[in-house]
Amino acid sequence: MLLEGKKLLVTGVLTRESIAYASAQALQERGAEIVLTSFGRAMGITEKIAKRLPTPVDVLELDVNEPEHVEAVSAEIGSRWGRLDGFVHAIAFAPQDALGGNFLNTPWESVATAIQTSAFSLKVLAGGMLPHMKDHGGAIVSLDFDARVAWPVYDWMGVAKASLESITRYLARDLGSYGIRVNTLSAGPLRTIAGKGIPGFQALVDRWGDRAPLGWNPTDATPVADTVAFLLSDLSRGITGELVHVDGGYHAIGAAAAGVGADAGAADDAAEDEAAVGVAEANDSAE
Repeated sequence: MLLEGKKLLVTGVLTRESIAYASAQALQERGAEIVLTSFGRAMGITEKIAKRLPTPVDVLELDVNEPEHVEAVSAEIGSRWGRLDGFVHAIAFAPQDALGGNFLNTPWESVATAIQTSAFSLKVLAGGMLPHMKDHGGAIVSLDFDARVAWPVYDWMGVAKASLESITRYLARDLGSYGIRVNTLSAGPLRTIAGKGIPGFQALVDRWGDRAPLGWNPTDATPVADTVAFLLSDLSRGITGELVHVDGGYHAIGAAAAGVGADAGAADDAAEDEAAVGVAEANDSAE
């Protein structure tokens, strides 16, 4: 059992299609004891979903932008387990005016919300959980969408994800002395509830497998969840500060092979659609 005896916190579970839910299931199946978080109107939904896991679990209230919530979750972890071996950060949100090609007109208030919720929250949660991890080490994994390049439509969420990647490296630097590893994971497109409602998302899904050397199944989140489990396990003890791609190799290939896909320009056309992945994650993991 890869994670036997591990005590882990998982944020962002709302639907069974989400990466966070698949991760929670994968962690339990490998022997970990977990708790979930949610807040506001989503609490009831998360509590119902939590009952569908292999072993039903508790859901703690956590709005990561509210310091008292972070303090309360930290206190609960301390009284419940007395330690924490790691957590999954699946939290992201951007107001609508920060997405969709409105980059030049987005007000600071919306930008600040996107960065605070989607990136700075990683630092906040790491700081809140540090008292329960610093004596024995552990691992932190966040969910990303590769921000090394600018995507159409993704706009300020792309900037927020670039911040998340940078915060990952700085946390890796500062928490390494405690034996705590910090990594972020960029996944290929998965058919979540949010993703299905985004124009162009299906086109992106259809073309992703043409460009990805290993292909890609957009209905199967288990490759991503299995990697989360690996990064939280002791097998990854030498890995920190990394952006780990779980996308079938899509990120490494400049274009789909000639004659593969809908037409020779599929890769160029897909560039317009790729932001759908990040928008889906942004809406899905505001959970």
